[in-house]
Amino acid sequence: MGGAKMDFGPAVDARAGAEGTRLDLDDVCRHFTVGGGVVKALDQVNLHVDESAFVVVLGPSGSGKTTLLNLVGALDAPTSGTIRLAGVELTTASRAELIRIRRRTVSFVFQSFNLFPGLTALENVQFGADVAGRAHAERVAAEVLEQVGLGERGRHFAHQLSGGEQQRVAIARALATGNPILLADEPTGELDFRTGVQILELLRAQAEAGKTVVVVTHNREISRVAGRVIELSSGHIVADRRPEGGPAPLADLHW
Repeated sequence: MGGAKMDFGPAVDARAGAEGTRLDLDDVCRHFTVGGGVVKALDQVNLHVDESAFVVVLGPSGSGKTTLLNLVGALDAPTSGTIRLAGVELTTASRAELIRIRRRTVSFVFQSFNLFPGLTALENVQFGADVAGRAHAERVAAEVLEQVGLGERGRHFAHQLSGGEQQRVAIARALATGNPILLADEPTGELDFRTGVQILELLRAQAEAGKTVVVVTHNREISRVAGRVIELSSGHIVADRRPEGGPAPLADLHW
């Protein structure tokens, strides 16, 4: 990282209260009709997270991980069941309420980065702050880029950044919203080990600062650093545990 000093500070604003990080899923199903048949992406899922936490949802491809993330993030709606996020019942919320949730409560980090190619790193991050309605969005963006060690790369476009730098810009954009819930879909999947560990360090620091961080991954090693691990298989939760002895040190990871 070119010797840049990384400050994994909170990047949390006043919205991150106890109610603002609570997740409740009750008997949630998400079924899809494919070729005349029904695919049960999620089936009778019950999940409750009542505190700021670093949660890893672990499972192979097709287990329902991304479907779960999309439901929690109000990007999709369940076939049945109820989802309550930060005090709002998503399954009965109005369109305006869902838009507010997506702007003011949850932020996504996608494996594919989803940066705007025509914007600089700073402008990509500022976009997140602008959408969330944060004051002094440009200043917030610059501060968050410094936190992720990219203060000197703000004028660069996505194609001028490495994969690890692009992922850190994507995370910075999510952090710039100040939203209390951070959802990350395979955030280390396209990264080398060293950069992947740095990303995990950043995400865990956000949980320690008061956010609820939910990471979905197929990488069992990553789950060792979580405070709680939810295992999915064929749309069902098959395990829900906290690591014995607490989360593993990042230095102990290998893949």
